[in-house]
Amino acid sequence: MRHTTSTTTIAAALAALLLAACSDNDSQPAAGDTPPVQSLPQLGAATGASMAGCADLAAKLTYPDTTISAVNAIAAGTVSVGGKPVPAHCQVLGEMLRRTGTVDGKSYAIGFEMRLPLNWNGRFFYQANGGVDGSVVSALGPVGGGGPLDNALNQGFAVISSDAGHGAPTPFFGIDPQARLDYGYQAVGKLTPMAKAVIKAAYGKAPDRSYIGGCSNGGRHTMVAAARYADQYDGFLVGDPGFRLPLAAIANIAGAKTYAALASTPGDLGTGFTQAERALVSNAVLGKCDALDGAADGLVQDTKACQAAFDINRDVPTCAGARDGTCLTTAQKSGIAALFAGAKTESGKQIYTSFPWDAGLATNGWASWKFSSPIDRDAGAVGLIWQVPPEDPATFDGRSFVLNGSLDTMLAKINATNGIYTENALSFMTPPNPSNLAALKNRGAKMLVYHGTSDPIFSSDDTTSWYEALRTANGGDAANFARFFRVPGMNHCSGGPATDQFDMLTPLVAWVEKGQAPDTVAAAARGSGNAGGANADLPANWSASRTRPLCAYPKVARYKGSGSVDDAANFSCQ
Repeated sequence: MRHTTSTTTIAAALAALLLAACSDNDSQPAAGDTPPVQSLPQLGAATGASMAGCADLAAKLTYPDTTISAVNAIAAGTVSVGGKPVPAHCQVLGEMLRRTGTVDGKSYAIGFEMRLPLNWNGRFFYQANGGVDGSVVSALGPVGGGGPLDNALNQGFAVISSDAGHGAPTPFFGIDPQARLDYGYQAVGKLTPMAKAVIKAAYGKAPDRSYIGGCSNGGRHTMVAAARYADQYDGFLVGDPGFRLPLAAIANIAGAKTYAALASTPGDLGTGFTQAERALVSNAVLGKCDALDGAADGLVQDTKACQAAFDINRDVPTCAGARDGTCLTTAQKSGIAALFAGAKTESGKQIYTSFPWDAGLATNGWASWKFSSPIDRDAGAVGLIWQVPPEDPATFDGRSFVLNGSLDTMLAKINATNGIYTENALSFMTPPNPSNLAALKNRGAKMLVYHGTSDPIFSSDDTTSWYEALRTANGGDAANFARFFRVPGMNHCSGGPATDQFDMLTPLVAWVEKGQAPDTVAAAARGSGNAGGANADLPANWSASRTRPLCAYPKVARYKGSGSVDDAANFSCQ
């Protein structure tokens, strides 16, 4: 039976669970002969400041190669999040490094927006945006998850957002070699000192603590910053990171080829694996894996155990006749299983990584990434932003590129360089050495990472492998400076049959500035009436206000054996 709970009650419950989740320990318990956890520097807490208003701010803001186009006073309540009005602040609009492209002759600049609260908490937040960037979106500062009830600006942070060096959310900027580099990593490096200078001019002091965060490509930006700009930030909030984005995009193109070959309607990729068939597989996964955590509740908490428990060939019926949504053909099983195991090129080279079997395959969001994005997004990114040389933008056809192109050729070209494009895609798009975060660690900075286990474009397996490598590089335990939280059932950054509403920024600040390392993070479902917006993917038999603890890897949430399965209090991280 569904029931609703007031937003105030939900927020209070989440706050109580979050406070209970934070501890003063800076590592998970060691096992066996694991060496003692290294003692790291403890960074101090930020102290706030205020400014009278926005009227005279423009005259104070000067920085080399930077133009401030507007400073606007934004009254309290003009912006709201989760039904809460954001306090009064100043909006600063501008751009850096206006130039003309050396190859395409087009005009480029790094556009940005900053929002500076009149009552400032002493902290700076760099909002790393998603997709191919290209738009200066509102600088609010995401805290993580879907349907947020809060943001960094509302909490008193000064926040910046940017277009990462090109003025449209299309891939054509990839013809310009400098625009590629700005998108990959240099925009963050250029904007960060400028933003800190603006903050100092506005409040009379630089930020005491600086944070950077985002999801998807924003998660990638943040992981790259952790490797390249560890001296500039104290806290890194990484969501569903596409930190090997070019490889993930080619793997998704490989998926499109498979689904096109399986399609019952030529040209319609979605008919290669229909919604009914995806629900069939999701339900089969639940049938084998749902109760592995002690509760049959529609969530696969023990992702690792599930991969051993589920077998698509054994656990999904094979069609004896026509496809009708109650079975998969032998060809479907073979093709889909190969994609989940990790897509390969025509010559058999592994492109990216595996995807975990999970319960979130039947959603519209999953379908969009698998069946529409290869042509609408991945083709342009691979062909125009990452390949060397790029395709001709005047004649580029994304559908033909995907369905007729060679995966081996794509893979070779994103690894190539020439006299114009001197850094290849895997150089400018990925962290230089993802498992070496010594600079971040040794100065007392912290990182929180989350990833939905039903993410259809960037696999949580990839992030899990990265975190395992990080643990290995740090004597078997990286928990004293970086923690990873898998979000069961969540699709890409939000949605899916999941408790996808959570705040990762608050525990990150508590860890950075107070030494309170989070073992769990409170998460809630977004049912009807949720102030952050309802999640259309929630199963009908879930409570609208279901809660769960998200557990620091490698622990998983397990049912205690009694009480409502909609209440986080009845689960523990083990």
